[in-house]
Amino acid sequence: MAILGRREEPTDGVHDYCCYLRDALAKEGVNLTLTQVRWAEIGGKASRQELLEAVKGKQNTYFLLQYTALSWSRRGFALPAVGILKLLKKNGARCAVVFHDPDGYAGSRAVDRFRRGIQRYAMRRLVRLSDLAIFTLPRNKISWLPADTQNFVFIPVGANLPAPERAWEETHSSVRRKPVVAVFSLSDKPTLAKEVSQIAQSASNVAKQIGPLEVVVLGRNSESGGENLRTALTGSPAEVRIAGLISADEVVGVLGASDVMLFARGPISSRRGSAIAGIACGLPVIAEEGSETAAPITEAGVVLVPEELVPEGFGAALVRVLTDQNYRASLAKRSRDAQSRYFSWSVIARQYAQALRALGAPSQE
Repeated sequence: MAILGRREEPTDGVHDYCCYLRDALAKEGVNLTLTQVRWAEIGGKASRQELLEAVKGKQNTYFLLQYTALSWSRRGFALPAVGILKLLKKNGARCAVVFHDPDGYAGSRAVDRFRRGIQRYAMRRLVRLSDLAIFTLPRNKISWLPADTQNFVFIPVGANLPAPERAWEETHSSVRRKPVVAVFSLSDKPTLAKEVSQIAQSASNVAKQIGPLEVVVLGRNSESGGENLRTALTGSPAEVRIAGLISADEVVGVLGASDVMLFARGPISSRRGSAIAGIACGLPVIAEEGSETAAPITEAGVVLVPEELVPEGFGAALVRVLTDQNYRASLAKRSRDAQSRYFSWSVIARQYAQALRALGAPSQE
């Protein structure tokens, strides 16, 4: 049973992750159900009682607590997640924690440092209390994790898309009017403005060098970000198309019809599902390199741009990918190979099943 905290709006990546994982685990003989701790709607006490009712009589069940700081606290002070895990353990449950946030939030203000300290304390407690700690980053990328941690498992996230491999079958016309750069998902304010500025500068520079191109913006914050991008590119040969918040099935179609993805939501890593969507759909991906960037991301068709070279490096990478057909094809092949080896839900489910069975977890409720 996956235990989720507060739902995120307008899209909930963790909930979607659990749904895709559930479907893939079924093929491994593992039955996964989902339940939400509705602390934000009905309060802490009532939601804990509701959770106890939901888990009653499930002695043969393994519980997968899904951790992000904001899913357990409106302000990111995630100690309630520790209380939920202790409540489950008190009732004899076997528990794993899936860390979708693998570190404390950044920031240099006093409140940021205090919040980060609380978050790391909560995560250490969760690791110690859990039978299994599942991280979406490699061990050497988690600075706060005790060196003697024995219950660690690394499983990268997959793309929250249905059969993204369908995008590999898309054929691109050699006489198409202009190349297409996909931007899938943008951050919330205030980071949104920075990302739009970087995309606009990159697209404008590329269009000046290679001619007209289309930037298609889709997913979270694409409406507001896309309008701002369109304004920033007024008078440029770069055209903006806003696909908006579309279904996952439609996302596959849009990405499949694109030539390259530009990932502008900060450094890329194996926990960034929107970046992995581009890899899953077989696209070359251009992204910033950061402290969390490591294999298997580096084995995919990802062009890494050092932080100090953003956004100029984005533009240079886009020019090469869009003008060198052989280079673009080689990157696309690397992305398809990485999807097959690391990021497909069948591979992820197999890793989950192996880790749980190694602990004696049941394959059925």
